[in-house]
Amino acid sequence: MHATAEARPGYDSERISSAALQGFFNLSSRWGLTAAQERILLGSPPESTFYKWKSERAARRLGRDVLDRISYLLGIHKALNILLPSVRAADEWVKKPNAAPLFHGQSALQRMLGGSVVDLADVRRYLDGQRGL
Repeated sequence: MHATAEARPGYDSERISSAALQGFFNLSSRWGLTAAQERILLGSPPESTFYKWKSERAARRLGRDVLDRISYLLGIHKALNILLPSVRAADEWVKKPNAAPLFHGQSALQRMLGGSVVDLADVRRYLDGQRGL
């Protein structure tokens, strides 16, 4: 039987949620995302919730879907910084058209803005494949 995250010793959902949001909004700034794009990547939370998260960079407890989305995005960021020769190239890659079959000539950001967590997972898997993982 698996214990829920809240029942694990030392698990602080508020601290984890706040750290995740801080990481997400830092990444969003690096990538030059709009608020509308941020909302989509976070799973389209209600505007009031989104703007509260954005202004406070904190949340009492993010749902599993939001945490999974942020995890994929941070993993994408990490993979790009491993694969590409500079931080700037890594940050710019997400908006550049891509000829790989997964992207059909669109950018990775356009793919991720499909709104599904699967879109984020697909980009992450693509980059992991490029890294040979």
